[in-house]
Amino acid sequence: MNKPLIPLLPPIDRARQVGEALADYVEGADLKSGDRLPAERELMAALGVGRSTIREAIRWFQALGVVESRKGSGNYLLKPISRRTIHMPLSLDTANLRDALLQTLQVRRGLECEAGMVAARMRTASDLEMIEARLEEMERVHHAKGASGPEDLAFHLAVYDATHNPLFRQLLEQMRETFERFWSHPFERFDFARRSFPYHRTLFDAIVAQDPEAARSETLKILEIVEEDIKEMSK
Repeated sequence: MNKPLIPLLPPIDRARQVGEALADYVEGADLKSGDRLPAERELMAALGVGRSTIREAIRWFQALGVVESRKGSGNYLLKPISRRTIHMPLSLDTANLRDALLQTLQVRRGLECEAGMVAARMRTASDLEMIEARLEEMERVHHAKGASGPEDLAFHLAVYDATHNPLFRQLLEQMRETFERFWSHPFERFDFARRSFPYHRTLFDAIVAQDPEAARSETLKILEIVEEDIKEMSK
C-alpha cells in the first residue's frame, strides 16, 4: 500500500497542502495548457488521499481559473501551475493584445524599476556574475538573430534575484503567462522593442556601480521604448 504523501492536518491546512501537493504533481508531470489531468483514482494513489479531497482540490483549481472540468471527458489544465503560482494566479482576460500589453507594462514599470534599484543596492559579486552571463547570452543571440526572447527574460530574472527579495520573482511567476507576451515577439514583429537592447547593458553597469537612480533611469528607458513600440505597431 502506498504511503500517503499528506500528513494528518486540520481540514483547512490539509486542503491547502493537498492543493500544493497536486500542483507539485502537475508540475512534475510537465503538464501543459490543454493537457488532461490524470484520473481521480490515479491522483488518489499518487497523493495518498481520498476522492473527496481530490475533488476539493480540483474545485479550488477551477475557482482559480487554472482547471476546467469537461463533462464526460475529465479535468483539463488551462494554465501551467506550480506551488508558486496557485495562490494568486494573475492574468488578463482580453482579446486585445495592445490593451493587454499596455496594462501589463504598467505593472512591469513598477516592479522592474524597484527591482533594479534594490538590485543595485543589494547585489553581490556572484549576482553580478550571473547577470553578466545572462546579458552576454542575450547579446550573443541578439547579434546572431537580430532579436532575443527567453534570453531577455533570463536577464531580467537575474536582476530580480539580485534583490535577494523572493517576492519579486514570485510576483513575476504569478504573471508569467501575461509577461511572456513581451518575449514572444508580439504583433509577429521580431523587431519589437529592439531599440531597447543597448539599455540592458547600461542597466547592468548601473547595478555594478551600485547606483539605484541610474538603474531606475535605464529601466525606464527600456520600458519607454517598449511602450512606444506597442502603440506604433498596434496602429
